[in-house]
Formats: sequence, structure tokens, C-alpha cells
Amino acid sequence: MQARVTAEAAFRLLADGMSQATGENFFSILVKKLAEILDVDHVLVARVGEDHRAYTLAVWSRGEPAPNLSYDLAGTPCETVVDQAVCLYPEGVQHRFPEDELLSQLGAEGYLGLPLNAQDGRALGLLAVLSSSPMRLAGLESEVLHIAAAQASAQIERSQANLALQRSEAVARESERRLETLLNHLPGMAYRCLNDADWTMLVVSQGAETLTGYAREALLHSREVSYAALIHPLDRARVQAAVEEGVATCSPFRVVYRLRTASGQWRWMLEQGQALYDTEDEVKVLEGFISDITEQHEAQRVQDAVARVAAAITTRIGDGYFHQLVRHLVEILEADAGFIATFSQDASPRQKRATAPRHLTTVSAVGGDGRLEAHAFDLSTSPFATLMTTPECAGQADPPLRWAGLAEDHAAWIGRRLDSTCGEPEGIIVVLYRKPPETNGFASSVLRILSSGAAAEVERRHDHRRMRQLAYFDGTTGLANRVRFMEDLATMRDTAERDLKPLGLLLLDIRRFKEINDLHGHQLGDRLLATLAGRLQRSVAPNETLSRLSGDEFALLVPEATPERIEQCVARMREVIARPIHLEHHAFSLRVSIGLAGYPRDARTPGELFKAASIALYHAKREDDGVCPFSVSMHRALERRQQMTERLGEAIREDRLALHYQPQIDLRTGRLTGAEALCRWQDATWGWVSPGEFIPLAEERGLIRALGDRVLEQATRQLLGWGEQKLTLPGRLSLNISAQQFADPHLAEHIQRLTAGLSASAIALELTESDFMRDPEQAVTITRALRRAGFSLAIDDFGTGYSSLAYLRRFAAQALKIDMSFVRHMLESRHDRTIINTIIAMAQALGMKTVAEGVETAAQAEALAEMGCDEAQGYWFGRPLAAQAFAEEWLGPATPTDSEEAK
Repeated sequence: MQARVTAEAAFRLLADGMSQATGENFFSILVKKLAEILDVDHVLVARVGEDHRAYTLAVWSRGEPAPNLSYDLAGTPCETVVDQAVCLYPEGVQHRFPEDELLSQLGAEGYLGLPLNAQDGRALGLLAVLSSSPMRLAGLESEVLHIAAAQASAQIERSQANLALQRSEAVARESERRLETLLNHLPGMAYRCLNDADWTMLVVSQGAETLTGYAREALLHSREVSYAALIHPLDRARVQAAVEEGVATCSPFRVVYRLRTASGQWRWMLEQGQALYDTEDEVKVLEGFISDITEQHEAQRVQDAVARVAAAITTRIGDGYFHQLVRHLVEILEADAGFIATFSQDASPRQKRATAPRHLTTVSAVGGDGRLEAHAFDLSTSPFATLMTTPECAGQADPPLRWAGLAEDHAAWIGRRLDSTCGEPEGIIVVLYRKPPETNGFASSVLRILSSGAAAEVERRHDHRRMRQLAYFDGTTGLANRVRFMEDLATMRDTAERDLKPLGLLLLDIRRFKEINDLHGHQLGDRLLATLAGRLQRSVAPNETLSRLSGDEFALLVPEATPERIEQCVARMREVIARPIHLEHHAFSLRVSIGLAGYPRDARTPGELFKAASIALYHAKREDDGVCPFSVSMHRALERRQQMTERLGEAIREDRLALHYQPQIDLRTGRLTGAEALCRWQDATWGWVSPGEFIPLAEERGLIRALGDRVLEQATRQLLGWGEQKLTLPGRLSLNISAQQFADPHLAEHIQRLTAGLSASAIALELTESDFMRDPEQAVTITRALRRAGFSLAIDDFGTGYSSLAYLRRFAAQALKIDMSFVRHMLESRHDRTIINTIIAMAQALGMKTVAEGVETAAQAEALAEMGCDEAQGYWFGRPLAAQAFAEEWLGPATPTDSEEAK
């Protein structure tokens, strides 16, 4: 820092600049002048708050004013300045205080700070100059800064003094305003009066009229009425004594008394005042404030009454709570009788409307001579009917009321309706009097408070019943649900074990109920189930338990389940379910599957008994009769199916299934025309598993699509492998497609991806006739897409389904495969032979070839050839062989003829 002016010029510049400064811009001019005089980059002046932070009053930075800011003093050079020390760091100030972000933002190299102190030594703030280059001080800079610091300190102190003065004056003015507002708006009367016999009022506030009912002018100077005359005669002496004691001891007085208002009511008043004395210690006037405390008196009385009742009640829930509440209410309210009644449990929300009759049942009642018996009554025809539309009311009986169970007549009553938190009426609470009480306010207030607890307990009881209903009963049928059934099953099993009696369990499943839901909608389906459940419930014996487990599945528990009784139950259930149900112009005839199991014959525990009945129901669904008792073999079969499902899934995922190939032969030439790929599974533990077992299981358990994909991939690899070995399969390789695969509208694209690298002309896809006819229109679309992709199609097991000739003509199939069931008996059965002749003739008329399956003898082959059948496969021509064995026996190198036929 280099001084560019003489000391005299510097002081003159500072003096001239500050002479122009006012309170508003003093600090802004100060920092600007200091920056010019001292030739520094930054100048700031700041006050210090009690939170140990600096708040700038003005900042000059790089030739112009900068926005004010605040920062924490900790870790800054300013912290030392505030401790009343001059702080100088000619250079390297950022390195000394690396945590000071402000130094970094300003690019400060040198720093000089001076404290700003009040005359009494208090720290007011700081003045700091900062330079972007090393700072070199001469005596001039120090003097100028000390003068500037003194001026800044004085200005801050003046500002604080002015601010304090302004605040004090504002507080005084606000106090006066508030006092005036308070006196004129408080619910009471401020006064100044003479200490004479009439307490002649000299000044009264606007609250006088509200307090007494008289205008202010009527009370001033006792123009119409003296205030002392309004005090209750029995209280005047006590009021006078309290005032005299306060005057004698020169202390405030406080007194409570009754005052008669202009309307003639007696109200309770609280007066607080004091005497004002003259210079000779004589009472000049009395002044004070009078407020109406009638409500507080009543509230305290109500509070005491509620506290007494609450302390006296020891039972918080149930009937005991109601009994104690009514008994103590009658005592506290000085009534002669009382009761609590709740609406009947069977009252619907519609019946609970205010315009509908209310059937109530008394849950607790107390009379003068003790406990009353509970009874039911209709609220709409009772003396308390007004509670139907009014939450709280009182009434007088003329002639006197004789209520059920009371020996004496009652002339008055006070009651309150018990409403739930949702506003729904739950009951009523009533107290009765032989003589009308002087006022109803106290009793009404106590009832209003205590009725909330009674209403909450009534609602809790109703909610408990509703929650139990929701938790244990089915909302559609009203029958016990699965949760309740499992509890009943455990209880009845324990009873059967104790009594050494058998227990039967029937699981019922309504057949094809899903079709009703799909065709007619779930709303009608629910009505049908509710109707059926009602019939079933009415048909069960008193000790039997019927439940709805889920959907269309029901359960019936039969105690003492002898074979004869179980047979009767089954017959009864089937007869009830078989009766037509008429809903919305529809007549529904239902059939049922029933699974039977019994304790202790089939199972020992509740869980095992339910599982046994479930297994029996599973088998019952597969039988025409629809009734199946449990047997151990069923359990073993189900376990095997479950294990087989898991093993089959692993075999599919790990590609451990194999394809065997069965030749297809031209019946005219005897030459090989193709082959059918048949899936085989050899399990490591079970050995060879029959396709007749695992293929239906895959379809049932949702594995058939994955299995079909594996077959397509493996067949593709095999055909490509034979091609690499210069071996060729004449014609096409036939692969079976399941109904689940055929349901995919993008089947053609899917198969193309799985057989990538292989000509579509090498593949023939087979689908059974019944699968085609599940959705004929979709079948037409999909088969045409497959034909456009180049695949050949055949209808397998033809003759066993119900295909329409119209659809058969539209299908893009090229071959019909005659089911082996017709071939097997064709030589002995004229009917089977006729069917085969018909199928062949139909195929020829439609331009399709025929392939007979299951040909096992030469006679069958000769007969089929004579009838015009084109091709055949079966044990007579060759059994299915593994790929290598099939290739060794049937395949040879590709020839031009073979290639042409393959096309």
C-alpha cells in the first residue's frame, strides 16, 4: 500500500467526504473514501451480532460498492479484531486462514482490521481493508484508519441509540393502544369509582353493557342505577369487607359475588381492584376490572363431576363400564334413574336413518332402588323420540312418565344421542327426574362430556362385531370363510379325539362355474353362489358346519361321521345343488365334485385331513360321477406327479430329453416318405418314463410350451447334423404341436426362429383335431400363416374329434392322420372300417393325403392300401429309434430323386 497523498490532503479528503454523509449513506461513503485515500482493493465495515457473526454495513470492492453479506467469525482474521485488537497481516493472509472463504473470494493477500468499540468498551463491529498485493503501511494509513474507526464506532452507537429510542417509543405507544383496546374489548368492565356507599362510577369501559345489561351512561354517576345496588344482598357485606381490607393495607383486593343484570338474571362476578391515594394518603378513587365468571363456575362444577365419575369407574370396557357409568351419573346429577340403550344388532344403515323406527335394547339401567332389568323398545314411539333428530334434548312429562321397571313416575328427563365417529347413531343415554331440576345446563354439560366415552365404547363393541364378521365370514354368501373353517376344523377334530368319534370332511367344487362367470358376469355369478349357499345352509344338520373356502369351493364338516351319515350328506348335497336355480330369466343346473376324507381313518391332524380331502377332490373332478373318497394311493400318485413335474422341468431346462424317430412309409411303393419325431425321457432314478404320463402332465402344469420349444430345437439340430453327414430324410420330419402352443397367434414367427438355418419344407407340424376345433377361426388364421411360412400341416388323431367339414375345407392342412383306435380293429369291426373309408374319401375330395397310425400287421397295411390310404406308420414298418440307430437303418446319402421328393 503506497500513500499517494500527503497526510493533510488525506485527512481533508476524509473530512470532506464524511461531511456529505448522512445516517443512511454514512458507511457507504466511508468505505469508498477509505478505498480512494488508501489505494486498497477492498474495504468493509461490519457490526458483530450476538451469534458471533459479522454483518456488513457497507462493502467497497474493486472500485465499486458490493452487496452486504454475513459470515461466521470463527477461523477468520476478523475474529481477532473483534477481541479488541488491531490485526495486521501484510501478506499471506489466505495461507494463515485457509477456512475463510471470503478471503479466497476477494483474492486478498494483505489484511488490516481495526475494532469498533462503544464508549463503554463494548464491541460494536470491525473495519477491515484488504489488498490483493502485499500491504506496506506508513503512519498516514494507520492514522486515517483510526480516525475512520472512531467515526464508524460513533455512527453505529448513534444508530443503536436511535433505534432503541424508536423501539421504546413504539412500545409505549403500542402499550397505550393495547391497553385501550383491551379495556374496551375484554369480556368485562374496567372502572374508576368513588369509595362511597353507591360506588359511584366515574369511568366505565365499553364492556359495561355486556356485563350488566345497562348502558354506560346509566351507570356513570349513578344516573339510572348505582352499581352497588346490583350486588346480591347476601354478598354486599362480604364485598364491602374485602374492599375495606385492601384500602387499610394498601394492597389490591379480589372478591367474587353475584350481580343482578338488567334482564333479572343472577351472574357470578370476579372483581379485582385497588385504591388510589392522594398526597395526604387519603383514598382518592377505586379502580379495577370486573369479569363475568358464571361459565367458569359451571365449567369447574362440570369438571369436578366428570372427574368424580371417571375416578369412580374401574372397568373401562364392556357391560361393567356401562353399569358403573349410569350409576355414578344418576348420583352426580342428582337424578332418580338413568339408562343406556343401543340399537339392535340387526338394524341396517337404512333403518338407522333419522326418519326410520329405532329398535333399541337397554344395556344398563339404574333406578332409585338399584339395578333395573334390560328391555327392548322402539325409539320412535317412546318419550325420547326427539333424540332421533336432535343430538341432545330435555323433556317434561305431562302426565308424569312411568318407564319400564321403575316403581315411581318421573316428570322430566335429559338425554343425549350416542353417535359414532362417522356420525351414525349408536344408542342413547338418559337420566330421569321425579321433579324437574332448576336448570338443565349442568346435567347437559356432564352428559355431553361423558357420552363421548359411552359412544366410543358402543362403537367399539359394534366394530368388534363387524371386524369379526369380516374376519370370519364370507361377504358374498354369509357363510364362514376359510379362516373360520380352519378354526372350526381344529376344534371339531379335538372334540372328535376327546369323544372317540369320527369326523368327516366334504370338499365341494361347483363344476364349470367359471363358464357362468365368463358368460354372465361376476355379479350374476355372486348372486348364484349366494342363492346356492343359502340352499346348502338350510340343508345341513344342526351340528354340521358349512363354509365357503374360495370361489366355487365349499366345505362341510360332519361330526360322528359314520359311513351311512356321510352317504346321506353326499346325497343331500348333490340333490340340493342339482335343483335348478332361476336368475334373470336363466335356469342354471349345476353339478358338483365332492372329495371325502375322515378322521381318524385318513388323517390324524386338521392339516392332514384337509390335505386328504383336497387330494380326493382333485380326483373327483376327473371322474364322471364326481364323488371320490380319499385313499392312500391317491396321495402317492399326487406325490409322484409333483416329483415328476419338478424332474420334468429340470430335464427340459437342462435339455435331457431325447427324440426318437418312427418311419412313415408309402403304402404303394413301400419306400420311406418321412418320419415322426417322438419325445422320450429317461430319468436317472425312474428310468424310462412313458410319454403317455409326462406329456399330459406337461400340458397340465404349464410345461408343454417349453417342451415343444426343446423338441423343435433338437429336431432342427438333428436334421442339420444329418445334412452335414450327407444323410437325408426323404419327405418331411413330423413334429407334434400342443394346443397351448397353437394358441399363440405368432406361432409361425416363433417356429421360424427356433428352426433357423433349416428349410421350412423339411418340417411337418401335427395338431390334433380337437385342438383345431377349440377356436376354429383362430386355427384358420394360424394354419394359413404357417403354410405361408412354408411348413406342412397335418391333422393328427383324425376321427376322434368333432371337426366341421366347412372348417376342414378352410384349414390349410395337407394331410389327415387316421387315429390308431380305428386301425387297430378295422379288420374285425365293420364300423371302424367304414370310418376309415369315409376319412380317406373325404381327404381325397379335399385334395389331402392320408396317413394311418398304429399299423402293426401286414393285413392292416394291405387293407389300408386297398382303401386308398397314402401312407402309414406303426410297429409293422418300424419302431421309434434313437437318431443314430434310425440313420443307420433308414437313411442314406442324398440323391437327386430324394431332393426332388423333399421339395
